[in-house]
Amino acid sequence: MDPVIGLDIAKGESQVQAFLQRKESYGKSFKFEHHLQGLHTFYQFYQEVEQVSGHPPVVIFESTGHYHEPVLQFLEDHDITYYLINPVVSYEARKTSLRKVKTDKIDAFHLGELYYKEDLEAFQRKTEQYLNLRQLTRQHSALTDSYVEIKLQFQAALEQIFPEYHNVFSNLCGKLSLKTLLHYPTSADIQEVSHHALATEMRQFGARRSDAWFLDKATQLKVAAARNPFRGAICHGQVLSLQMYIQMVFQYQEHLSKLQHEIDTLAQSFGDYDLIRSIPGIGEKIAATIISEIGGMNQFERPKQLVAYAGLDPSVFESGKFKATINRITKRGSSRLRQALYTAVQCGLAKSRNKKIIAFYERKRNEGKPHKVAVIACANKLIHWIHAMLKRQEAFVDQS
Repeated sequence: MDPVIGLDIAKGESQVQAFLQRKESYGKSFKFEHHLQGLHTFYQFYQEVEQVSGHPPVVIFESTGHYHEPVLQFLEDHDITYYLINPVVSYEARKTSLRKVKTDKIDAFHLGELYYKEDLEAFQRKTEQYLNLRQLTRQHSALTDSYVEIKLQFQAALEQIFPEYHNVFSNLCGKLSLKTLLHYPTSADIQEVSHHALATEMRQFGARRSDAWFLDKATQLKVAAARNPFRGAICHGQVLSLQMYIQMVFQYQEHLSKLQHEIDTLAQSFGDYDLIRSIPGIGEKIAATIISEIGGMNQFERPKQLVAYAGLDPSVFESGKFKATINRITKRGSSRLRQALYTAVQCGLAKSRNKKIIAFYERKRNEGKPHKVAVIACANKLIHWIHAMLKRQEAFVDQS
């Protein structure tokens, strides 16, 4: 016998359907909750299936963000073999049925059938180091997106109070700029203080500049305040909103700086980190993201497997004598790995950093490929190079 247990995992609970062998289901489908008592109930059923079949059953379930983590950890703690399936694979398998029915019981049943239909490989979870690095890089990416939104809202609030302030500081969200604006949020506040008092106040904010520089900056602020179109009284709510956004920008900067430090420290412990950074155009953040998303090369024997994991493999459609000429990438793999590779290519093309990428890009452009298509082709080529580098443990060699 070849027993398997299919789990349809949802938030806080899972639906169970067991098979002793192909087309021979066992017992009734039931649910268990993702707490210790519920997991223990599932384990009792697992032992029951093992006793009846004479073989330890394997477990198959879909990747569901973080909902499957309690089950996954429980299975690993009890050395149970499991298959973690991409939802795209199980979705396509369900479409083979003529009946359009979707329930938790049906989904668990289809997962069990999928085990017998497909040539699956048991899932190998990334090591603790890779998981930690992936968590940190993903958190940094999410916080960066939120930080960009807060900066846009901060600039919009500033435009309604002191729009001329934009012309004074090259880095509007720099420490000196934000602290100055926090103390002097309106043009009226700037006009009420003298040049020397304003320069002295700014010097205390921590910037290392000469006295002449601070006096010049104070003069620029005075001129900007004189040009400011909002001459009347400013609504207190607008000022309060601006100050709130400034505090939020400071908080995001602090959190992002701490995360980046943790990422850099952890990434240094990976031997592949320096190899990937040897590629021109790939810096610390991109290298850490690539390492964490790949999670080790032991699960990618061939470069095409890694290309598919990144979702950069072209889709193919043929029917009869028809063969599609426009084949877009599948985008079925890790979106974060794909985005990191795309950014790495763009950085490599900028300022002629990566001569190999530039030569390949120009060749694709000469073939008539549009810019974005050529960049995607470069990302595909880049992942092939990374696979070879990590397998051979050799640094990148650019064209001379």
